[in-house]
Amino acid sequence: MTPARVLLFDFGGTLDAEGVPWKDRFFRLAVEEGFDGSQEEFDRAFYGATDALEGTIPRQAGLRETVARVTNGLSSRLGRRDLVLRAGERFARDSERQLAQSAGLLSSLRSRHRLGIVSNFYGNLQAVLDETGLAPLVGVAVDSTLAGCKKPDPRIFQAALDALGAAPGEAVFVGDSQRRDMAGARGMGMRHVWLRPEGAGNGGPCCPDDRVIARLADLSELDL
Repeated sequence: MTPARVLLFDFGGTLDAEGVPWKDRFFRLAVEEGFDGSQEEFDRAFYGATDALEGTIPRQAGLRETVARVTNGLSSRLGRRDLVLRAGERFARDSERQLAQSAGLLSSLRSRHRLGIVSNFYGNLQAVLDETGLAPLVGVAVDSTLAGCKKPDPRIFQAALDALGAAPGEAVFVGDSQRRDMAGARGMGMRHVWLRPEGAGNGGPCCPDDRVIARLADLSELDL
């Protein structure tokens, strides 16, 4: 197997968490803070809050402002402002802590690979990377709102590969979503590593030879 020249990463749920999407993290924290509504009610509010951000959030908005806008959207839809604000503050702190760990991992990986990020985001991914210290570690960051397409659309992956001067066979994609990350990479003929926490009930990998890791740090132990 040809060693990978390029490693591409998802952002939300991958670099800022251990395989847990934003919606699920927010819901868990909200429940811990006293939310007693249903998962369905929360999901509707979350999707409404995040869909409203696409193309409307300032490009210079960093992580803290992004989380604050999600939190405000949630609280206006759920009507439980105090508990949602507490959940949002914990979400931001947890994200910053995990991103600091991810920065250390990326710093070590960049000695052997060119790195990039491909994310379904809101148009301000670069500002988030600047704020959290990841920007100097990656050669390209493709934001779906600016790219005009979302994972698993092959065009968003290709944009990152073109920027790094690599072919799909020279790259590995690392992400937490089967539908967006794994399926998208598979469609490009790109190897893929699934970040799935221990005990997650998401079935098995999409391909027989897929690598599955429970923690992002486990990536350093793989022969890529």
